[in-house]
This record gives sequence, C-alpha cells and structure tokens, in this order.
Amino acid sequence: MKQSAYKDAGVDIDAGDALVDRIKPLAKATNRPGNMGGIGGFGAFFDVKAAGFKDPVIVSSTDGVGTKLKIAIETASHATIGIDLVAMCVNDILVQGAEPLFFLDYFATGKLEVGTAETIIAGIAEGCRQSNCALIGGETAEMPGMYAPGDYDLAGFAVGAVERDAIITGETIKAGDAVIGIGSSGVHSNGYSLVRKIVKDAGLEFKDEAPFAPGKTLSEVLLTPTKIYTRQLMPLIKESGLIKGMAHITGGGLLDNIPRCLPEGIGVRLDATSWKKPPVFAWLQQKGNIDPHEMARTLNCGIGMVVIVAADQAQRVIAHLQEAGETASLIGSAIPAASGTELVHIDNLATAWSA
Repeated sequence: MKQSAYKDAGVDIDAGDALVDRIKPLAKATNRPGNMGGIGGFGAFFDVKAAGFKDPVIVSSTDGVGTKLKIAIETASHATIGIDLVAMCVNDILVQGAEPLFFLDYFATGKLEVGTAETIIAGIAEGCRQSNCALIGGETAEMPGMYAPGDYDLAGFAVGAVERDAIITGETIKAGDAVIGIGSSGVHSNGYSLVRKIVKDAGLEFKDEAPFAPGKTLSEVLLTPTKIYTRQLMPLIKESGLIKGMAHITGGGLLDNIPRCLPEGIGVRLDATSWKKPPVFAWLQQKGNIDPHEMARTLNCGIGMVVIVAADQAQRVIAHLQEAGETASLIGSAIPAASGTELVHIDNLATAWSA
C-alpha cells in the first residue's frame, strides 16, 4: 500500500489521531460544572451559568512557558512543563478575582512523537486539575521544517469568570494597607534566557548536581513547576471586598508587576528581610553577578503572588494561606506615591540580597 503524500512530506495524520485518542481520558479527568463536551469537535462549549455564575464577566489570558522549554527538551524531562503552561495563564486571571473555568492548549512540533506529546499534555491536564479548570480543547500542529528535531513549543489560553460586582481592580487600595507575599516554588517560568546563560557561563550542564541543592540535579530544580494559587486563594477572593488587589509576579519581577494592581497615587514599600530568598536565587545572583535591583526586576525572588488587604485583615489572611500549606508573610505596606515616581521601594535590598 502506498504511503500517503502528506506523510512523505513529514506530517503523520495517524499519529495525530492516536494522540487525540490518548488524551481524551486526560481531558475527561479535568471535567467540572459547566463543561459541555469532550475533545475532538471543531469548537468547545462551556456553560457559564451551569458553573454557578449569575452576572458573570469573562476574564481571559494567554501565555507560554518561554525558554524553560529548552531545559525540558535538552534533558527529555517533559512531565511538568504543562503545569507551567496552565499556571502562567490561570494565575494571571486569578488576580482579577476570576475563577478559572476552562483551558485550551497549542502544541507545535516538527515531528509528532506521540509518547512525548502525551506526557506533555498529561502535565497540562494536571495543571488544570490543580486549578479546577476543564481542559476542553486545543491544537496539535506537526510542522516539518519549522522546528529542529525534538523541539516543540507550547502556548495556552485560559478563560475564567467573576461576578460583575466582585471584580478585583486594586482601585480601593489605600496607604497603610498590608502587602502579603506568597512564596514561589522556584524560578517559575520567566527569566530562563538569563538562567540558561548563567548555567552555561558557570561551565555546568543541567544533568550536574545543583551546587545549592545537594542530591538534586540543576534540571530537577530549574524545572520545578510554577505554583498554581487557585485553590488557596479562591476562598479569600469570594469574601466580598477582602482582597483589594493582587499581582502575579512573572517577567518584570516585583518592581514591574506590583504597580499593575495599584491605583493612582499609591505605591508600596517592601522589606527584603521579611521573606527568605530560596537558594536558587542566591546562586543565580552570585554566579551571574546580578545587581539586587536587577534581581527584583527580573525574577520573582521567592514571591510568586502578592496580595493586598486592609491592615486589620492581614493576619487572618496569612493564617488562612499557611493553613492551606502556603508560605505567606507580611512583606510591606501601601504608601502614598507621586505620579511619575518609582512605585515599589524595597528596603534592605543591598544587605539582604548581597551576592
């Protein structure tokens, strides 16, 4: 029997069909109220009313994983990179007060390896499970000539909803409010072009033992998936007016992300000694000879999410987060700030974060 011309050109339709069959049970395991169908249709339906909303506003976000993918590809460690993809999207809509509802993924490669793709998508399904988000669709693209052998790219799209009167905008934040930091699980999914350069300049390979984490390889530490904060924060988000503002700390670090949730005339003052910077960041700073200010503008430095509440609610919120298994602490407060000035001030930065 003659092989198909499309397969001769490098695209295997049978492999794509096989992958769809394998991922159907993975997607089904992420089912939640509102989901109206399975994988395989031209479009995916979701009933927001069935998810329990009365007057919902839809909130959406799309993102990728960046060059963290290069470490996963180089070390053939694909199991958790899908969690990163979901986390980067759902954490972004969470800060607006939105409950994640559904997720779609885009997976592109030069030659489809069904086993590898299934492992990656299983990670996406796990991220959806962690965020109570249904995996309702996606796209697998096999594009010979676009990617080097073994390479692939990932993108994701998350949609959530929030009741119209419960949207978190940051507009009620005022001077004296408490700034709470929730710990990150590591570098998360930004800054990896810098991270990879530092590892290379140090003469190390990702299979080598991490100098700052005995017994673990560099790849094991650097591929630690981005923390998803949905289940820990949703109970607090649903308390009307409790959370005034939130910031997901991604590219731009603390200095550029916190201002995104602040109203005009308000800044924040943080204390760098109020949380412990994980060893991976100290090592990166030392080996990369990175200025503390640049660290705060490039990496999350141990804080994955910032939550701003009234000062008299801070300890209750921190206690809830700690009971949910999070590392959470009071890291600063909101302050008056003139327009056009720096909005995030970090005290003790040079001493606490000296390389």
